[in-house]
Amino acid sequence: MDIRLMKPSDIPHVQQANITNLPENYFCKYYLYHALTWPQLSYVAVDVSRPPKTPYDPPKIVGYVLAKMEEEPADFVPHGHITSLSVMRTHRRLGLAEKLMRQSQRAMAETYQAAYVSLHVRVSNVAALHLYRDTLGFKVDKVEAKYYADGEDAYSMRMDLTDMQLKDEKKKKPSKEEVDDEEDEGEAVGSEGKKPSKKSGGKKRRVKVGRGLGVGDLVERNESSAKAE
Repeated sequence: MDIRLMKPSDIPHVQQANITNLPENYFCKYYLYHALTWPQLSYVAVDVSRPPKTPYDPPKIVGYVLAKMEEEPADFVPHGHITSLSVMRTHRRLGLAEKLMRQSQRAMAETYQAAYVSLHVRVSNVAALHLYRDTLGFKVDKVEAKYYADGEDAYSMRMDLTDMQLKDEKKKKPSKEEVDDEEDEGEAVGSEGKKPSKKSGGKKRRVKVGRGLGVGDLVERNESSAKAE
């Protein structure tokens, strides 16, 4: 099983999984809006046990999570939102829903510094409530009456992501040993960094370089060195 980022080419197959499993369905352009606006947040689960026979065969997408960042949060706190989550019945009880959710949550914290993630779930959906509340750690924030088109109420749930941000910051912060290694760039090579010797009297000499050094200078220097020998 392969869990990877959702690509625009996956959208028709994601939509098919949505229509098969959930009563809340969306137009293709809605999925595309998520994929193009927040490309780091939506993931798909692909069954790779039976690879496509030809390059033209589509991937076998058996699950997905569609997620976004709240564009105009009422509390002015940046946070993510799970728009839709679904796993095909043939591939349930494999932990795919949990893995998809955790991948999306981590991306929210790392990429957008989301303080928390929210979602809505039907009050009658016991299996989803168990996943969100007992496995992932979501808490019920409030009940929204008649949230769904058929009139059923929804639990508005949220999960704090600040702990995930702190863990990521600790990973990024270099240790004292790493800082010392970066500062220690080795000793200077050759005469670089050496103090002037007593023999030279500690005085600097003007030396011609490049075009300023003519052939005559080279000849005279060679002759003077020969006399010294």
